[in-house]
Amino acid sequence: MKRIERHRAILGVDEKATLSDLKKVYRKIMMEWHPDKFQDSEESKKLAEEKSTKLIASYHFLVSVHAETHAATINEYTATITQASIDDFEFKSEILRVVFSDGNEYEYYGVPKAIYVKLVNSDTPDRFARRHIYENYLYRSTSKIVGEQ
Repeated sequence: MKRIERHRAILGVDEKATLSDLKKVYRKIMMEWHPDKFQDSEESKKLAEEKSTKLIASYHFLVSVHAETHAATINEYTATITQASIDDFEFKSEILRVVFSDGNEYEYYGVPKAIYVKLVNSDTPDRFARRHIYENYLYRSTSKIVGEQ
């Protein structure tokens, strides 16, 4: 997926990186680009702030879609997709955001528009999503994430 590859490129990691690897790389790069190190000029400080913002967003995104994160949160995810109903959903650029009745929100990546159209036209969106979306697409929880892209 383009979005994952873009975030990996920003941090300079590949798909084999563990959560521990991500954390080490993130900390190392942030030490280089922390805005407090660039007090000599406003231009360099602004550049460092922009770079560190991208680094932070990439790190958080990659952690949220990592297999280790999914394994650690599988019970909560399973409870949501089996017990809660869909309150709302929206689709944009192959990303399906689903808001559940238990307050959790998840984004599903790589969802084709045809699947979204079938979800919209389904008599029972919850059942359709359980059969065709939840276990078939990369996901991440966005319940606690505010304003990240």
